[in-house]
Amino acid sequence: MRTPFTGCGTALVTPFTSSGAVDEAGVRRLAKRQIEAGVHFLVPCGTTGEAPTLSAAERTQVVELVVAEAAGRVPVLAGAGGYDTREVAHAAATMEKAGANGILSVTPYYNKPTPEGLYRHYQAIAEATPLPIVVYNVPGRTGCNVDPATLARLATIPNVAGVKEASGNMTQICEALKAVPTDFLVLCGDDALTLPAMAVGARGIVSVASNELPAEMAQLVEAAEANDFAFAREIHARILPLMLANFAESNPIPVKAVMALMGLLEENYRLPMVPPRAETRDKLARVLAAVKAAPAAVHA
Repeated sequence: MRTPFTGCGTALVTPFTSSGAVDEAGVRRLAKRQIEAGVHFLVPCGTTGEAPTLSAAERTQVVELVVAEAAGRVPVLAGAGGYDTREVAHAAATMEKAGANGILSVTPYYNKPTPEGLYRHYQAIAEATPLPIVVYNVPGRTGCNVDPATLARLATIPNVAGVKEASGNMTQICEALKAVPTDFLVLCGDDALTLPAMAVGARGIVSVASNELPAEMAQLVEAAEANDFAFAREIHARILPLMLANFAESNPIPVKAVMALMGLLEENYRLPMVPPRAETRDKLARVLAAVKAAPAAVHA
């Protein structure tokens, strides 16, 4: 049995209808595609899912839909984060009732809490639910960095089980791995760093690119887990251009545009997210075509 929340987890986009409503059938269809392609866990209602513009009722709705589609086949790590600790604690408890198996909770953004504030924030969330909590560190979007010493302290909270490390700083990832207990999950939060992060001990990725290429991302991670780094490098090299293109504009604008090109969803966003610029759209189409045309990686 795989340890829950290891391997490749997909930070699911949230599909919307042309009227702006959550596309319920689309949510289930995308979740089903992920599971059938071999992804190891699902992560609804994160930044990639445009959670800041979903109402509390919609976030619950999306998680319930994903949980129903997963039907116990893969764990569901539901997003519940924000800058108001009481509200986040309530949201975490709500996600537990919705059937989530764990909570991904981004650090408070804008507030810029001190290390003590971060500790107390996650302590309060942990007291609101018995579910495992994965800290989400993405300083480029939050203005708040969880340094390795603070992460080591957070790891002492019994149900704080891991971190999604999206600082983009490999030195910090190495230091975090050294600072925390061996059973504390360090997950990469940047697709392009999946392979190097796993080479130094990370246990997987919470991925944007797996929305588009779930089988390839799952294979990359499984190869790294098996120490088959030659095969993992082949996959990484093939899909790296798409990993990078996904951030040509703010996530999830590019990934939704690519998925629309692939016929996976209607390309609808919620303000302040808007469709990509024409030049970005052209680039995404070229990159997608090149990745599709590239020969698939083959085991030696």
